[in-house]
Amino acid sequence: MFAEYLQHLIYGYYPYLAGTVFLVGSLLRFDHGQYTWKAHSSQILSKKNMRLASNLFHVGILVIFFGHLFGMLTPHWMYGRFISAGDKQLLAIIIGGIAGAMVVIGGGMLLYRRLFNPRIKATSGAMDNLILALIVFQACLGMVTIIFSLGHLEGDVMLTLASWAQAIVFFNGGAANYLEEVSWIYKVHIFVGLTIIFLFPFTRLVHVWSIPLGYLGRNYQIVRKRG
Repeated sequence: MFAEYLQHLIYGYYPYLAGTVFLVGSLLRFDHGQYTWKAHSSQILSKKNMRLASNLFHVGILVIFFGHLFGMLTPHWMYGRFISAGDKQLLAIIIGGIAGAMVVIGGGMLLYRRLFNPRIKATSGAMDNLILALIVFQACLGMVTIIFSLGHLEGDVMLTLASWAQAIVFFNGGAANYLEEVSWIYKVHIFVGLTIIFLFPFTRLVHVWSIPLGYLGRNYQIVRKRG
């Protein structure tokens, strides 16, 4: 009875709590704390391996984000004519595995800098380290789920997880019921992901809202070197 209650609490109600805090918290943070609305770049303090680590991390994160967004929220009937659920899962394993490895390596390098580089450590807050560690841990969990997914390439589990996500986003009842028979690794992966969403407004991650789309249409700037 308690396990069933916990199941519905975490996978039926917690997503809406995390989503509400994500949206409302971001709005309040922008309205009341604009001086904290930035990424706090540490490249000026230490450039060693910064470009490699940052590029791996950010490219990997973007691929994973959009892969999950379209992969989980696209109904099966929209792509079923063109690709089977099993082939889609295999494609997700390959692309997600590469992107996940990029996040683990790049994020691990960035986390190491924050924990062991004296100059970076002095300018890093507890929440900076926590959210980065959670993201790297989440990427590691995602890599582990690949091992489980290789055991059932027919795509049924992927369809089940997608059904849960669509039930949450489109406010369909009984979303938590979809995860009753799903392996624990997927449940932990979902819980950590929801927790990252919950913590989002309280971290430097809010800077992702400020996508510099204006740079795409602005005029070229001529920069000349001195001398």
